[in-house]
Amino acid sequence: MSLAPIVPRGGLYALVRRDLLQVGGAMGLLAGLAGRAPAYAQSPAAGAPGLTSVSGSPIDLVIEKVALPIYGRIGSAVAMNRMVPGPLIRLREGEDAVLRVTNRLQEISSIHWHGLLLPPGMDGVPGVSFAGIRPGETFIYRFPVRQSGTYWCHSHSGGQELLGLYAPLIIDPIRPEPFRYQRDHVVMLSDWSFEQPEQIVANLKKQAGYYNYQKRTVGEFFRDAGRDGFGTAAGERLAWGRMLMDPTDFADVTGATYTFLMNGLAPPGNWTGLFRPGEAVRLRFIDAGAMTIFDVRIPDLKMTVVQVDGQNVRPVEVDELRISPGETYDVIVRPGNRAYTVFAEASDRSGHARGTLAPQPGMSAAVPPRRPRPLRTMADMGMEMAGMAMGGAPASGAGGQGGMAMPAAAGMSMPGMEGAVPGPGLPGSPPVAHGPDTHGVGSSSVAMVSRSRLGEPGDGLGNDGWRVLTYADLRSVVPQTDRREPGRVIELHLTGNMERYSWSFDGKKYSEAPGAIRFRYGERLRLVFVNDTMMEHPIHLHGMWMELENGGGPNQPRLHTVLVKPGERLTVAITADEPGRWAMHCHLLLHMEMGMFRVVEVA
Repeated sequence: MSLAPIVPRGGLYALVRRDLLQVGGAMGLLAGLAGRAPAYAQSPAAGAPGLTSVSGSPIDLVIEKVALPIYGRIGSAVAMNRMVPGPLIRLREGEDAVLRVTNRLQEISSIHWHGLLLPPGMDGVPGVSFAGIRPGETFIYRFPVRQSGTYWCHSHSGGQELLGLYAPLIIDPIRPEPFRYQRDHVVMLSDWSFEQPEQIVANLKKQAGYYNYQKRTVGEFFRDAGRDGFGTAAGERLAWGRMLMDPTDFADVTGATYTFLMNGLAPPGNWTGLFRPGEAVRLRFIDAGAMTIFDVRIPDLKMTVVQVDGQNVRPVEVDELRISPGETYDVIVRPGNRAYTVFAEASDRSGHARGTLAPQPGMSAAVPPRRPRPLRTMADMGMEMAGMAMGGAPASGAGGQGGMAMPAAAGMSMPGMEGAVPGPGLPGSPPVAHGPDTHGVGSSSVAMVSRSRLGEPGDGLGNDGWRVLTYADLRSVVPQTDRREPGRVIELHLTGNMERYSWSFDGKKYSEAPGAIRFRYGERLRLVFVNDTMMEHPIHLHGMWMELENGGGPNQPRLHTVLVKPGERLTVAITADEPGRWAMHCHLLLHMEMGMFRVVEVA
């Protein structure tokens, strides 16, 4: 149930269980090691320079346990320099970074520099690129800084990221950026539970919807039956049952156990970012949540998106954006002489993080009311399209895998879909019928018809009359240097079994994978992600950029993390220019730990 090469000596369960024993015997010590908020996270915050490396001067970072107060309770956190989140780290493009990391835990730890281009030995993934940092040891990360923008870092060892080991990282550019601002604030979003990671996983293994308190009720069934007819309502419920999913499954771990944090503060803490009226304010949104996708908006204030995953994009003005774990979005806002609520709502609507932009301390604005929880539909998996193509309802019956059945014609072109062949997944490209299902018990459902969803804002968004950012909006400011057409295509299916709480690529967990995915050094290839599950998955590739094929031609954006929607066929172009072994995984931490992880080897 764990990634043995990634989480040494027994995996997530064993790591956390030992930690709990140590914590239980050291609460007196923890009481004297109380965590504190970094300067940028204090409320109110006027901005802070952070820890800066200049011309190769080292930055010292210490990993240790601290007591973390949340909502008047004390939790046990794993912190960086006794802070949750960790301190703001600032590097400069064109210089050498030197970061000395000391591990004061009783277990192996690590720091991964998320989105940075660096030698594989400096990437910070135990079992893939280095051995990890042993207890009491100091590891020196040393690498040239080859990029600029907003990034972050976090542990890649067991449940330490979930327990608080993450921090923002800003790389100042050599050349002026193509946008101007007078104020700069980091807005780091995350989730916190007083339950330990091992208990959360055990609960999900025992009951897939353990934390889903928003499932449909009997009353809703009779409402739907009155509107659509009893047979239609009953058939729809049965179809969901065959997929072993629920239309309210937007998050595995929800506000039932999570407190959602903004810069380490719960909503009553009201992180406040100060500004002077008339200033252009840059907000660097970072989703450091272990399992939470956030929908971000600032009521009455437009956001101009200027950077995504550290890469400058042509400005796009929006009212709302969706950010998943691993992603970063930089926006410019121009607030007036009043307070504004910075609102980050969990995608399943089970809770929110909240802060304030204000011209002076002590001000606040109204917190938006909770929106109704969204519902998945059969269209998310191409079921309605498949049903229409077959001249009837979606196929049902025993699928042979404890899940949803495929049509009798699986593996052949479905009627009405003869021209649908696996294509690039660009906006406007034809949908693709699913071929033979060889994913086995690792997959409880398949996308009957996968398609591009780049122009869609995401389930639960776009119904409020607000302009929501989509992947189709993104264009790189600078054209990409490698314009070659990809010479090879690799297709990967994102698969999972919610009832078993098992996640995988192509139906195989990491422990069952046949070996590394091979990229040839210097080649240009296309990676096709097909999401066969009913949940979003943010896929993160270490060490290289993924160019999102969204119709932008030479200006298609470069990303290190892509959020793949249910039933979506999403494609990226990759130039395999970084030799070595690299991790690729879902950035929902428990999905990665439960098997949605692979190694990519460039040689």
